[in-house]
Amino acid sequence: MKTLVMDTAWKNLVIALFEDGNLVEGLSKEAFKKQSESLLAELEVLLRKAGWSLKDIDEVIVTDGPGSYTGLRIAMTTAKILGTQSHAKVRTISTLQLYAGTAPKANVILDARASRAYVGHLENGMELFKEILPVEDLPAYFQDHPGVLYGEGELIGQTAQPSDFLENARALLPLAKDVENVDALTPCYMKESKRYLA
Repeated sequence: MKTLVMDTAWKNLVIALFEDGNLVEGLSKEAFKKQSESLLAELEVLLRKAGWSLKDIDEVIVTDGPGSYTGLRIAMTTAKILGTQSHAKVRTISTLQLYAGTAPKANVILDARASRAYVGHLENGMELFKEILPVEDLPAYFQDHPGVLYGEGELIGQTAQPSDFLENARALLPLAKDVENVDALTPCYMKESKRYLA
């Protein structure tokens, strides 16, 4: 099974090629607002290194959010094209899952602008809570949801643990969700703000 994993949802460009769950080639770098000009070129380089063509890809796993409006659409559009034209199976994981991997207990925080944050609580790679919250509500939230912090900890004056996106992608392969209708696949934008109530 040859798998392509892509993430352009936030500040990073992540592309990984796996064969039967083993990493063949991968790239993970910060490319904020440059993913659109980098994704296809970098993918072509990785495919050439692996000796693959696009037709060899059996499945595509793409992050479906939360993240930036434009960023989410870059990898998702590519995944949809591959799913319809090369008949690769399309599956999804969330951006928050990619940050946390399969850590036993994890919190992910990403800047949602306007004094808000995308927040998720995950256990062993499964999302138990995913919301957009006012930054002022985060101390109460984290008090009730202990776990290793990933993402942008500076939003709350804390240092987050670095995410190993390529290893996390590998670990999350079994947890990706199947997309039944590729044409209907849409990103998770999470624009509505709700307050966390303890």
